[in-house]
Amino acid sequence: MPHRFVVATSVAAAAAVALSACSASSSAADGGLSKGPVTLNYAIWDQNQQPALKKAADEFTKSNPNVKVDIVVVPAKDYWTKLQTQLTAGAGPDVFWLNGPNFQLYASNNQLAPLDDAVGRDKGNYPKSLVDLYTYNGKLYGAPKDYDTIGVYYNKALFDAAGLAYPKAGWTWEEFQADAKKLSDPAKGVWGTASAPYGQMTFYNTILQAGGHIISSDGKTSGYDSPEALQGINFWNDLIKNGSSPSLQQITDTWPGDTFSSGKMGMFWDGSWAAGTYSKADGLKGHVGVAPLPAGPDSNVSVIHGLANVANAKSKNVGWAEKLAAFLSGKQSAEIQATTGTVIPAYNGTQQDWVKALPDLDAQIFLDEAKVAAPYPISKNTAVWNAFEATQINNIYSGKTTPEQGLQDLAKQMNDALAKE
Repeated sequence: MPHRFVVATSVAAAAAVALSACSASSSAADGGLSKGPVTLNYAIWDQNQQPALKKAADEFTKSNPNVKVDIVVVPAKDYWTKLQTQLTAGAGPDVFWLNGPNFQLYASNNQLAPLDDAVGRDKGNYPKSLVDLYTYNGKLYGAPKDYDTIGVYYNKALFDAAGLAYPKAGWTWEEFQADAKKLSDPAKGVWGTASAPYGQMTFYNTILQAGGHIISSDGKTSGYDSPEALQGINFWNDLIKNGSSPSLQQITDTWPGDTFSSGKMGMFWDGSWAAGTYSKADGLKGHVGVAPLPAGPDSNVSVIHGLANVANAKSKNVGWAEKLAAFLSGKQSAEIQATTGTVIPAYNGTQQDWVKALPDLDAQIFLDEAKVAAPYPISKNTAVWNAFEATQINNIYSGKTTPEQGLQDLAKQMNDALAKE
């Protein structure tokens, strides 16, 4: 699932949000609930989740017969640009997905309607970390929808062919790298793994596992100029240099998740959101497994993140939008998403149904990782330094600059950006 794209909002889009800031719109209290026919647009970026969310939306309509919900799937690469264009023109979706990196920007620019009243007592039924993530100036603007951690998906058939034992809890970076090397056969188009340049899936985790950090706990300074960050980046850069991973250009040309799904990759770090996709992939049927992340010098911690359903503060039916956003993150919708194996719901008590829906995978590892996971690194204007991050990591992986110089440059750019927040 393309969470990988959604964290990379462009600087231009961020600026557009700022420019579009204006007065806050109405809330449910003064927007009212129309008793006439109402159509709400719900924007998402993952078509794999559409079937489950359609079921949930239909349940909302059963309880509110005058309200129809149209789900609009926008390709991940276009999601933020299209969203900003629509919001700026006053024609945005009534309800839409929002992630942690972009939340504060939208909330601070009055793009979102408060959801405290709509969510009500359910607020205590979500992990506190997610409630905190989507709270701004004391108000809840995002109803936590799901959460995700990262695991190592592996192809059992390729492991068997290479005579390797399957990875298991307690394995190490060195064992991962050795397995990746043995699984690789570039002449046959088979890769051990992929150094995908997406922080949440790969290098955020290894920097943390080396004992480093991406951003300081007070959100003021970058952690990219530390020896631990260098260690975490070299973990992936070395895999490209020794032929265990496709080149950056090859990864750019072909999404490595597709290469893994086709049976041409031994291991791939990806999120819990991809479990359903890989368990059904034609190239992996009957031989896909998942293992906890390997341990680095300090830990094997995973980043945790989660999406939220939010209501457009300028929706013509903002009261209904608030109710729909809350419903789509509520217990009934969470149960639908869990029993269909779609995502790990954020609503407490529904997560085990997601594990049961994926009997071919040891999906429990994702829930176990969540107990000790590290929050996704964000600041008020995350998108600004995410853009610098993408450029410098790409420069390192493509050999345009050394890891040492690239990370020093990135830290300076990020610190300059944070100083302006």
